[in-house]
Amino acid sequence: MKKRFFTFVLVIGLAVLGLTSQSVAQFSEPEFEKVTEDKWGWFMNKIENVKLTGQGLYDKQEIDSMETSKIRARLQAVFGEPTKTLEDLINGPRFRPGEAIQFEYWFTVDDSIPFMILDVDGPFGEGLVYGGASKYIDLMPQIKRTFTRKLMEVEPAAFQDYFYSPERDQWFNVTYKDGEYNTRKIDSPDGMTINFRY
Repeated sequence: MKKRFFTFVLVIGLAVLGLTSQSVAQFSEPEFEKVTEDKWGWFMNKIENVKLTGQGLYDKQEIDSMETSKIRARLQAVFGEPTKTLEDLINGPRFRPGEAIQFEYWFTVDDSIPFMILDVDGPFGEGLVYGGASKYIDLMPQIKRTFTRKLMEVEPAAFQDYFYSPERDQWFNVTYKDGEYNTRKIDSPDGMTINFRY
C-alpha cells in the first residue's frame, strides 16, 4: 500500500514539474532584436515565404489609442532609430506615394519569429500596424503585451522624421525634443522627391 501511494505521489510530482516547465517555456518573456540596416537583406530573405498577418495582435493595448508620435518617441527610447524611414524607401524603383510611411521597425522575436510594426498615418494617426508570422499566431498576444509593456516602462526619447501625406499633398517634419511634440509643414526635403507617374 505504501509503495503504491509513493508511486502515485511520484507520478503526480513529475506531472506537476512537467506542467511547470511547459508553463515557464510558454510564458517566458519574448526577446526582441531590432533588424539593423546591415541585416535588411537577410530579413527580407527570411520572410520571403512567410505569411505575415495581424491575427493575434488585435487585442486592445494601451498604445493602440496613443498618438503615433508619442509611440515613436517611446520606440526611440527602447529600440533606437527605426529599421526604415521614408528616406530609405522614397527613392526605390517601386515606391508609390500611397506607400509613404513615417517609420517601420522590423524585429526577430526569440531569434526566429518575424515581427514588424509601422505607422498608420504618420503623426496624424493613433496606434500602429502590426505584422507577425502566421505560424506563430498563438504567441502573438503575448508578444504584443510584452512589446507594449516595454514601451510604457520608458520615458520618451528625442527623434526627428519626415512624413509625406498624399491626402494632404504636404511634407512634414515630425519631432520630439525637449518635451515637445511638433509636426511642422515643410517643403520637400533635399533628395526626397515624390514621383506621381504611376
